[in-house]
Amino acid sequence: MLEKLKGAYKLWHEYHELVPKTQKYSLGKKIDNLFTETIEAVVTAGFLQKDDKIPWVRLAIRKLDTMKVLLAVLWETKSIDDKKYIVLSERLDESGRNLGGWNGKLTKESLEKKTPTQK
Repeated sequence: MLEKLKGAYKLWHEYHELVPKTQKYSLGKKIDNLFTETIEAVVTAGFLQKDDKIPWVRLAIRKLDTMKVLLAVLWETKSIDDKKYIVLSERLDESGRNLGGWNGKLTKESLEKKTPTQK
């Protein structure tokens, strides 16, 4: 998952250079920050015990969802072309599915741990 996020960030880094100045230092900078914050949350979650991972995974999901919305705004304002938007969106969607799966697995394991097993 981390490698996919890093790959998406590298792609964004290339695209960010092409964003018009009117958006580059406002919306573009915010998206850039959200990328690094998402990666940071995933890395942090990766080092924690299972019970402590959930808040960090959920933080990464929130950051990623916000990033996707702001990227859509960037596209809607014609600050990034269709092809670049589609390629980057697909990568972010895949990362979102991975984070959602990780969150679901951790939540299920946490609930199973708290609920006594019935015999």
